[in-house]
Amino acid sequence: MYKNAIYTIRENRPLTDLVWRMVLEGDTAWITRPGQFVNIALAGKFLRRPISVSDYDATTIIIIYKVVGTGTRQMTTMQAGETLDLLTGLGNGFDCAKAAPKTLLVGGGVGVPPLYKLAKELLAEGREVSVVLGFNTAEECFYEEEFRALGCRVVVSTVDGSKGVKGFVTTAIAAEKIDFGYFYACGPLPMLKALYDSTEQDGQLSFEERMGCGFGACMGCSCKTKYGNKRICKEGPVLEKGEIVW
Repeated sequence: MYKNAIYTIRENRPLTDLVWRMVLEGDTAWITRPGQFVNIALAGKFLRRPISVSDYDATTIIIIYKVVGTGTRQMTTMQAGETLDLLTGLGNGFDCAKAAPKTLLVGGGVGVPPLYKLAKELLAEGREVSVVLGFNTAEECFYEEEFRALGCRVVVSTVDGSKGVKGFVTTAIAAEKIDFGYFYACGPLPMLKALYDSTEQDGQLSFEERMGCGFGACMGCSCKTKYGNKRICKEGPVLEKGEIVW
């Protein structure tokens, strides 16, 4: 289930040259799991913009978005006090109950934000949480210190080696000899595939996909699984490792 509601912008600021953090105030009752997303209506745009939820409490939602087109560029011009029309509580999110005592979170680029709330919940349950954050360059890195402040072990990888381990997230996991029994991941498809191929442990992967409606009506984001077709916006974006067909 989801809800259409109006939210008030309380904060909108850059974290890097292209990554912004927005705090919205409104009804959060329909968000029940880390990894769910909202779909934002923008003036002059036919399709809404799906953005993952980084954190939420009883009255606020935090989203972190990357400027990749005219829609997200338009969002950077918005000021505190303005309002946004959201479809909220979309997607199935991560299942925390399946986590191991030692759990690994892996985020690539704009796949990092939904792992923040997940880390908070896993730590509150007494899990030991390691986080690997992958970026192209040091200039693109964000939220490293925020995860560390929660109490996570944090490892950063950059493709060009300008920060942390040089290479991909899979390189960092091996280089740092991270011990884990279960993993959660969100990021670009090549990263998810590499993680799938290189890990023996079970886990959950959150997929990025272009969406039309965002709530399962248009069937535009369907993908094949071992159990039939599933919609990334409805049955996803989180899928179990064991059901994925590449």
